[in-house]
Amino acid sequence: MAVLEKIRSKSVFLLVIIALALLAFILGDALTNGQNFFGNRTTIAEVGGVKIDIQEFQQKREELANRIEEMRKQNPQQLAGFDMQTLPELALNELINQKLIDAAVSRLGIQVSGDQLKYFMMDNPVNQNIGTLLQQMNQNGISVQTPQQAYDVIFNPKRSGLTEAQVEPYQRAWLALEEETKQLVKRQTYQQLLVGSVKANELDKQAIYNDYVATSKVEYAYKPFGELSAKEYPVSDSEINAEYAALKQQFKVELPTKMVNFIAVDIQPSAADRAAAKKLAASAIADINKTGQVSKDAKKEGVIVEHKELRASDIPAGALKDFILSAPLDTARMIAETQQGFTAARLLSRSQQCDSIQLTLVQVAGATLPAKVLARLNESGLSADSVASAYAPDSIMVQKEQWIPLFTAQGATNALEKSQLDSLRNAGGKYVTLMETPQGAVIARMDKQTAPVEIYSYDEISYQLKPSTKTVADERAKLEKFLLANNDAAKFAANAAKSGYNVQNFDFTQSVPAVPRMAGMNQYYPDSRQVVRWVMIDGKKGQVSHVYESKDALAPALYVVAVEDEFKDYTPVSNKEVKEYLEARIRARKAGEKMVKEYASCKTVDQAAQKMGVAKTNANEFRFGHNSGLNDNIITGTICGSKPANNVKAVAGENGVVVYRVAGNGKASFPYNAQQAEQQYMQFINPDLTKMLRGDKKFKNNIYKFEAGD
Repeated sequence: MAVLEKIRSKSVFLLVIIALALLAFILGDALTNGQNFFGNRTTIAEVGGVKIDIQEFQQKREELANRIEEMRKQNPQQLAGFDMQTLPELALNELINQKLIDAAVSRLGIQVSGDQLKYFMMDNPVNQNIGTLLQQMNQNGISVQTPQQAYDVIFNPKRSGLTEAQVEPYQRAWLALEEETKQLVKRQTYQQLLVGSVKANELDKQAIYNDYVATSKVEYAYKPFGELSAKEYPVSDSEINAEYAALKQQFKVELPTKMVNFIAVDIQPSAADRAAAKKLAASAIADINKTGQVSKDAKKEGVIVEHKELRASDIPAGALKDFILSAPLDTARMIAETQQGFTAARLLSRSQQCDSIQLTLVQVAGATLPAKVLARLNESGLSADSVASAYAPDSIMVQKEQWIPLFTAQGATNALEKSQLDSLRNAGGKYVTLMETPQGAVIARMDKQTAPVEIYSYDEISYQLKPSTKTVADERAKLEKFLLANNDAAKFAANAAKSGYNVQNFDFTQSVPAVPRMAGMNQYYPDSRQVVRWVMIDGKKGQVSHVYESKDALAPALYVVAVEDEFKDYTPVSNKEVKEYLEARIRARKAGEKMVKEYASCKTVDQAAQKMGVAKTNANEFRFGHNSGLNDNIITGTICGSKPANNVKAVAGENGVVVYRVAGNGKASFPYNAQQAEQQYMQFINPDLTKMLRGDKKFKNNIYKFEAGD
């Protein structure tokens, strides 16, 4: 018995060891090849076998974010409304298109010649990073204005007084830019080939021209359907199903889709919040007048102090300007107090200053040359151009009559430091060195300055009212109570309005960047990307999410969403929008059939117009491009395809019924222009580069599996 027990215990021990070894083997294989066990852990998207890795996606997203930030700096208004929630999808789509184009470029063997590379690097730079390199060189004291100048300095450093070691990093950067530019030019070449593959042949262009110039002399009476009664024109489920079957391809979806019901609660400040804001305003003004500054507690509450230094003409007209122009120094006053917050101001000083100066600038390369040039400019009395002509063209650059703004509408520019400005003004018309580095210097002379203007220095104190923490908590508690009683999609949709909530209906795919404020719009609820993430990853049909919160301090909001349905291939007939669309089509068709019968007995258009209660229209040149305001494609096509006749015809269209008679056909006096016909053809076709690239390749978008969210 003891021996048997020993054998049993050892067998168990061996089984445990074997099991652990097998598990380690399986796990090891899964970790080294995630596709075999857990699925691909790093592929964020795939199109027809072309995969996007998470690292390259993150790099592209960062690159795109930097590009947007740079554009914002250059023109703040240009991207003022840009929603960063859309950035991941923008980055992913750009990366996918690049990958597909690169694959096509490789298959076709597209190359870039040396002359092409020179043109796109120097004459017509297509790579924005070339500008970044020039900017970096100037920041490091190497004065270059064009790619050609940068190239000469980088690869001929001795002519600019530089060493090989100093330019070696720029040489590496330039060679990398050449490779980037080659790839960009290859992509552009392929894109041009792809778009150029969609062209109108002579038959297409002639058909467009013939349709445009063919005219008809028509008299007609048109009656729109208007609002059609469901009682007068009932539509059965069997009719809807039959219509759906006939039009099913219209409802095909490219990605798995989920129908959702969404509630957004925009939280507004309460009466208590407004009362607290009023008290805060009084306290802030009292503190400023007493101590000259806003208290720390007020700043914690959100009171902002902005120092401004503006010309009188640049101060916004209104109560603020009236106060600044007339107030005693060191005085604070409330300017505006509204439901949105308050604005106050404190005048600090008034002064007379010139707002711009005119300079002659001389940029000199090298370590020793600037001192020689400065001496010749001040001692010989020669002009800057004359002195510059004595040296190599790439060593001196002269800019004359350069107006430097010291103040703009936004305030002091700080274009020149006070010491630089003092040096220029005290030089008595001579040149001074404004900036100097081992690589060169900027020498300048002040030629003119504008007459002094009144400059006002003041603090603008503002507070934007926002809901308090308690107000947000109260709204959240109310919404949580609603969810507790309506914890499935059916109850959620049925009872939302009774509880004072507005439900919006959306179709979500993993390519939806965030929750849109309205269906089909490109404006999104703040911090709502997390809601879409829950729907696409965790949300199942019939489920309701927990409460999501937007962290926008000035406009906080709460979100909840319920998944009503989900589908992969086609939007089902049960979809509200699909069903309404089909019902409208069937109802319009029934109304058209009834109205055609009603007006078919009319012998003249005048008789039909009188019976319809509308005015008759006479059109002498009715054609596709000029149809007298009749906005109905079916009717327009029917009339344009009709031959002259004495009898009238009644036809139902998309939106109404027409009774018409074609009195004659003609041709507009419009010469054939092949180029214009080509343009019209392209407008009709409207080729979509992204769709052309992807074709019917299956698209897998795993982006939400990698995006943060609760």
